[in-house]
Amino acid sequence: MEITKVFENNKKWIASKLETDSHYFENLATGQTPEFLYIGCSDSRVTAEDLMGIQPGEAFVHRNIANLVNNVDLNVMSVLNYAVRHLKVNHVVVCGHYNCGGVKAAMQPADMGILNPWLRNIRDVYRLHKDELNAIPDEGARYNRLVELNVQEQCVNLIKTAAVQQANTDRGLKVHGWVFDIHTGQLIDLKIDFNKILADIREIYNLGL
Repeated sequence: MEITKVFENNKKWIASKLETDSHYFENLATGQTPEFLYIGCSDSRVTAEDLMGIQPGEAFVHRNIANLVNNVDLNVMSVLNYAVRHLKVNHVVVCGHYNCGGVKAAMQPADMGILNPWLRNIRDVYRLHKDELNAIPDEGARYNRLVELNVQEQCVNLIKTAAVQQANTDRGLKVHGWVFDIHTGQLIDLKIDFNKILADIREIYNLGL
């Protein structure tokens, strides 16, 4: 796509919004009160607003390779704290997707240079669930199961944080794990048991909130 096409598309988008609501951009500029924090993959095929069917202002979005919640990544931690403590979102979503290139790259016996420490987080997920994953004979099915388990572990990482624990106590904030099936367009809820995970890890990760 040529760059000029992008600006043509923008003009058409503005016109379509104003045709429906002449005050659309005035209202949009007044502020944001999103219900969701969405943490997804940077993959160009997986866009939060499209797959959720939502409008600008309804989700605060952070995307990175393989939708990781890394406690030493100041970017994701800053987004999390701002969304939970200042925007007061009530739902935090980690959304992975099948055929994730980041997950597949993590399982290749290759030196990925600067990506090595990032992808190691996914290799750690494999290590935690090695017996289950090694029992899956089909490589594609094994990678897709790792996608699901990676989402689950990133949800656990969220639940370990003070911001999420505090918001859960104060207003019942919940963490959700989803997977986008890129073959069908379906959004799958992994039904992460927030309360059970919190109870299981509270002995170690309880921050006194």
